[in-house]
Amino acid sequence: MNLKERDKKHLWHPLTQHKLHPDALPIVKAEGALLYDDEGKEYIDGIASWYTAMYGHCNPYIIEKVNEQMRTLDQIVFAGFTHEPAVQLSEELIKILPNNQEKIFFSDNGSTANEVGIKMALQYHFNRGEKRNTIIAFNDGFHGDTFGAMSASGLSVYNGPFEDFFIDVQRIPTPNKENFEEVLKELLRIISTYNVAAFIYEPLVQGANAMHMFEAKYLNEILKVCNTNNIITIADEVMTGFGKTGKNFASEYIETKPDIISMSKALTAGFVPMAITSCTQEIYDTFLDDSVGKAFFHAHTYSANPIACSVAIAGIELLRSKEIQDNIYRIIKSHEEFDIKIKKHPKIKTTRQQGVIYALDLNIEMDRYGKKRYEIFNHFMKQGVCLRPLGKTIYILPPYVITKRQLNKVYETILSLLSSL
Repeated sequence: MNLKERDKKHLWHPLTQHKLHPDALPIVKAEGALLYDDEGKEYIDGIASWYTAMYGHCNPYIIEKVNEQMRTLDQIVFAGFTHEPAVQLSEELIKILPNNQEKIFFSDNGSTANEVGIKMALQYHFNRGEKRNTIIAFNDGFHGDTFGAMSASGLSVYNGPFEDFFIDVQRIPTPNKENFEEVLKELLRIISTYNVAAFIYEPLVQGANAMHMFEAKYLNEILKVCNTNNIITIADEVMTGFGKTGKNFASEYIETKPDIISMSKALTAGFVPMAITSCTQEIYDTFLDDSVGKAFFHAHTYSANPIACSVAIAGIELLRSKEIQDNIYRIIKSHEEFDIKIKKHPKIKTTRQQGVIYALDLNIEMDRYGKKRYEIFNHFMKQGVCLRPLGKTIYILPPYVITKRQLNKVYETILSLLSSL
């Protein structure tokens, strides 16, 4: 029995209707920007395996650092204990975060990073003696699949069966030139009507919302209103963090900095799960009290796992290296050149780019997870390119180590799709 058949016996895959799509492709090896299946076929990983392996699969520098750490300390409970990798990671991370961030809290994935941020915000007000129980979020945002994060998410394709159990969330559209005054008016209405604790948002790029992009200046005005009303602002940088937008964090493009930042995915470079929620000193200080009940009682067994911390440290070192920064610049310029070539194609409705993230909308109607979407996905895979369309949106978010030849093949494969439509 081959790997594909063995998989079917016991495994349940995410975002999959197994009755319609029973087969999963076995991947047996990965290196750099390449994936290899069980028959030896090569695929270019055009999305860095859900935006994680940004420094390339099986990066030798990270492997070396992990190997060293595994021989020294593998795991220790983080309640009441500490260790060098966690301390060093906090020091290195604070150097690249927006300068109002002072404290970091560990969890284990992007959803829990946002869960922690939401709980921090709610308890911040509770500890100050205020009852604030409403969250503001953007329409069609996505913040994860645990209940707090899911409550804040607006994509009903993920949330439908669970909406009766959500915390109170009020939504506003993402702002743009045309709707900004109405968005601001709605924001002020919500603030005057509800006891608002926090505003959670994906800065500049809503990943799961088909790479929807919006301008920093309008978001900045929303954040200023939140600050005026002592509403905690939570930047979900799980997707955008660690260089993807052209800066270390998308929040760097915005004058008003968030109170809380959630991060995961590229934090550990595709090697192991880990997440971090950072916050300001002011938020941390509201949890300091003689009463134990005002402490933040949230914990994960593998919080600050030393091996995961060593991966994250190595990843930050790579991110700050001249080689990776030059690669990011090269990919940005390459996307810009591709966009000039392709944006007026009759099969394309719109294109957009933020840093190494490039997206285009096909000029056709189709369901997000419908038959046509799988036909397009299979077209790419047959050509040896791994791209996962979000409905009619095709996006590229490649590892920073992708070569010019590999990136050109990704572009050529998109062009071949357009010719076939």
